Amino acid sequence: MENRTQKITAAQNRRVSFDVIPGHFATSNSHVSAYIDMNGIKSSFRSAKEAAKELATGIYGVIPVDTIICLEGTKMIGAFLAEELSEGLHGINSGNEIMVITPEFNTYNQIILRDNLQPMVRDKNVLLLASSVSSGKSIVQAAECLAYYGGKLMAAAAIFSDVDNIRGLKIHHIFGHDDIPEYSSYKQEECAMCKAGKKIDAIVNSFGYSKL
Repeated sequence: MENRTQKITAAQNRRVSFDVIPGHFATSNSHVSAYIDMNGIKSSFRSAKEAAKELATGIYGVIPVDTIICLEGTKMIGAFLAEELSEGLHGINSGNEIMVITPEFNTYNQIILRDNLQPMVRDKNVLLLASSVSSGKSIVQAAECLAYYGGKLMAAAAIFSDVDNIRGLKIHHIFGHDDIPEYSSYKQEECAMCKAGKKIDAIVNSFGYSKL
């Protein structure tokens, strides 16, 4: 499987890249035609900082952000993104504090915020940060949970997103569908690869993959 690995590099910043493995992969919500490995960007402080700079260009001076909620292990990127938004000369958040938090999840994959974290979200301008967005189901679910806690979701950001917006919510991203044109996401019961009899290569999530 690994011998099919391809490196995808951002056209606007050659220091931001990730690996893609074409195949048939199962997530908790869908089946996808490629595994996108974001662990290098999420684990390397240099790569995380460069990714944050790229994400900040779309958010900078346009969207007020009080709190960044980091999903899928993106907290280091979130910290650098907060720095970019709070220290920029022309940013709407220039000089202001930005909180960066990682939420808990219950057995239904819904966000849980403990009492001490809720004031960082209630009546605050919130940015959701994820590593990748395919169907957008996780973003929709997170948005519903934030509404419950009284947060004002302003936008979402991801290193890769297969969609530009979800229910009117703009997804700021570095990489999109044009960067991985062969990428497809299916509901499990509608998977074209399953119907074609193609074996699942691995189970994947934000931490990595487990071969079958």
